[in-house]
Amino acid sequence: MTQSQALSILKAGVNVFLTGEPGSGKTHTVNQYVQYLREHGIEPAITASTGIAATHLGGLTIHSWSGIGIKDKLSKSELAAIADNPYILKRVGGAKVLIIDEVSMLLPGTLNLVEAVCRAVKKNIEPFGGLQVIFVGDFFQLPPVVKRDNSGQTALLEGASAVFAYQSAAWQKAEPAVCYLSEQYRQDDKIFLSVLSAIRRNEFKAEHGRHIAGRKIHISAAPEHVPKLYSHNVDVDRVNKSMLSKLPGELREFEMQGQGKPALVETLKKGCLSPAILQLKIGASVMFTKNSPNQGFVNGTVGVVAGFDEESSYPIIKTRANRHVLAQPMEWTVEENGRVRARLTQLPLRLAWAITVHKSQGMSLDAAVMDLSAVFEFGQGYVALSRVRRLSGLHLLGWNNLAFQVHPEALAQDAKFRLAAESAEADLDKITAAELKARQDNFILTAGGTITASPERRRKEKIDTRLATLSLWREGKTPAQIAEARSLKESTIFGHIERLASRGRIKQDELSRLLAPSLKAGLPKIHAAFRSLDTRSLSLVFEKLGGQYSYDDLRVARLLLE
Repeated sequence: MTQSQALSILKAGVNVFLTGEPGSGKTHTVNQYVQYLREHGIEPAITASTGIAATHLGGLTIHSWSGIGIKDKLSKSELAAIADNPYILKRVGGAKVLIIDEVSMLLPGTLNLVEAVCRAVKKNIEPFGGLQVIFVGDFFQLPPVVKRDNSGQTALLEGASAVFAYQSAAWQKAEPAVCYLSEQYRQDDKIFLSVLSAIRRNEFKAEHGRHIAGRKIHISAAPEHVPKLYSHNVDVDRVNKSMLSKLPGELREFEMQGQGKPALVETLKKGCLSPAILQLKIGASVMFTKNSPNQGFVNGTVGVVAGFDEESSYPIIKTRANRHVLAQPMEWTVEENGRVRARLTQLPLRLAWAITVHKSQGMSLDAAVMDLSAVFEFGQGYVALSRVRRLSGLHLLGWNNLAFQVHPEALAQDAKFRLAAESAEADLDKITAAELKARQDNFILTAGGTITASPERRRKEKIDTRLATLSLWREGKTPAQIAEARSLKESTIFGHIERLASRGRIKQDELSRLLAPSLKAGLPKIHAAFRSLDTRSLSLVFEKLGGQYSYDDLRVARLLLE
């Protein structure tokens, strides 16, 4: 199913499970739907199963949003107390659309509690109190955290029942339509994609193993300033401390500040990618842990400490795009009962010689060194491998048999999800455009929105259009693909890219992927023409070169001129 088909189904107001392989554009599709709802006057409730995922979305954890907190069960009196809480009443009672991201990491019992709260608050016996519910995730990725027995094995590895959210009564009652995205925007390497697909379908064979074996290296050959992924925190800490100690120069420490209820502060710390005490030296490999496009970084941006600001003492980070960014403290917050109950303040950085596979989920990396020899859960190896864009960026130190396995329960269920998605796609094809539009308009009105966006929303849409292009660009789409997805002209998309590049939103080294082999040889000649004419006019350069290159070629060359 394409993103546009999934979006059409979402707009119709039905409950949806939005899934697909890593890099298929789940987050982008959700963001498109959120933008659509806001344009029509509807503010969706955006939540996630974990604090890390919620931070990525700019939303709340589902536990905080619903008021259940850390509880794994509720008595009738506790449920009534939550339903009578004025903050929960306002938040849940006013919601029309509920989005739950990384649903694969949500235990079924927790989803049942959320569903019960929604019904109690809204005083509506419909599933989730009549809310449109959108589950987002991939059950081949990291599973819920479950208690371990005395042997140290998780219940999941022992094949215990009811560990996945789709096994919950709440999921069954919601009867979500399945939108299984089939496009791929992270990986552009066909061989690597075949390896990942083989793991996902439990068809990993000798031929795939040979590709993996071809990427094995010794630790001494690991490229510098490339993140290393390990399955255990102890390995991550060991590598980062060792590498930091080898650097000369003064050690600087930055301590995290916490405010609020101690229990909530501790909960927030567990979901924070930045450490409580951040130790840095000049030359340290670091990774940003929050998004700040205006400052030129997002979660996963890698760089090196180039120095420390004389006035503030904060570190200056040189990113791979050769941009220097002053890293200043940022906040992580947790909301409860409509108010910020806990707050952490720390530099949005962590040492990046090594990170855990769990904390890498959601990231896209150009390259990574991985040690999968101690993988201990189904899907853990798959998550690690799928962080990397192509096989050439993969550097493996080792692996065990579990690294290329997915959970058999998830595998069996995936076949059902694929069939359900085919059925949803077939049903969509049967609906006329007029009928589909009528259903979508009816949902907007039922949810309290307006069919026509107000002038203020139209202005906001115009302002945000380049950000929509940026989102697709970061998923690896070409200008032609972005133009098709957004129903715009390719020249318009090039204009967005130029504006984003001029403002530092798109880095110079990223632009090289626009360069076709046929244009590469002529690039010096084109750049010389721009410089000799002292112009950025495409028409003047086109005339000077006698029409040898198309306007599209010249536009790409101009982007790479800086």
